[in-house]
Amino acid sequence: MPNDTDDLAPRPVLAQPPNLEVMSVADLRHYITQLEAEIARARAMIEAKGGARAAAESVFKVR
Repeated sequence: MPNDTDDLAPRPVLAQPPNLEVMSVADLRHYITQLEAEIARARAMIEAKGGARAAAESVFKVR
């Protein structure tokens, strides 16, 4: 039975980005560092999920 899209959890809502105009240069550099760390974390998760998908596809691949 197909899943109804109403049954799916909604995508998370991202927080509003901070107002960069009021941030000091040091704060902006720190903010960039935080964003780069979050990007790296997201890329690692994409890689992990891609590996799991490849493994599942190899098991269920029709030959």
